[in-house]
Amino acid sequence: MDSLDLGDVVLHYADTGPRDAPAVVFANSLGTDFRLWDAIVPHLPAGLRVIRYDKRGHGLSTCPPAPYTMGALIHDAERLLEALGVRDCVFVGLSIGGMIAQGLAAKRLDLVRAVVLSNTAPKIGTRAMWEERIAMVESQGLSAMSDTIMTRWFSKDFRESPQVAPWKRMVETTPPAGYAGCSAAIAGSDFYASTAKLRLPALVIAGSEDGSTPPDLVQELAGLIPGAHYALIRGAGHLPCVEKPAEFAGHLNDFLRAIGHLDTKQ
Repeated sequence: MDSLDLGDVVLHYADTGPRDAPAVVFANSLGTDFRLWDAIVPHLPAGLRVIRYDKRGHGLSTCPPAPYTMGALIHDAERLLEALGVRDCVFVGLSIGGMIAQGLAAKRLDLVRAVVLSNTAPKIGTRAMWEERIAMVESQGLSAMSDTIMTRWFSKDFRESPQVAPWKRMVETTPPAGYAGCSAAIAGSDFYASTAKLRLPALVIAGSEDGSTPPDLVQELAGLIPGAHYALIRGAGHLPCVEKPAEFAGHLNDFLRAIGHLDTKQ
């Protein structure tokens, strides 16, 4: 396990593959750690540098006091990539990870050459909605919310299978301050103006059963970025990389080939 001490936070990350290879960086969703991508990694072609990390307040990264700002989350990603010597990466972000991707691409095109925005939007929910969730986390804990979160995250078939149990447990063991801190960051974020100015290759992925960022909202995001490719994964909810990993990886690999980010013979 690797960690990077940034002073105000220690980030836990995994960095695999040749250090001089094209880099793909993965940022996870609210209430998950970088194991979110475990089922994707085996489907990736050889010869990539694959970086996954736990954002602040999640997984094995440290949990500074809440609230957080989106600027701080973007700066964390920026500092991680700089410390690892990464440039021109493809940044893959899901939900809040996709918001981090939008903000990082708008700020540092030297670090990011393309984005994959999964189950996300320029703005997610309302400030009042997030403040209500923050209050509930602080007063009742995440166990009181986990069933509702599973309903928003997964298709009915997945929720009724034993496979849902680890994800429910992952939410319930997320530090409350980490969940509340990142919720505050989402509440204060609106990327409509900056994302509409992005001019880089983009793949935008939605799940047909997503109760958190419905397909119409995700497709609206795709419409903001000229030339963005939109892919709908049917039968999957908010975390299609969990429910349909082979299909998700197929879209990702096709995108990497299309933009020349890996050997086309792979």
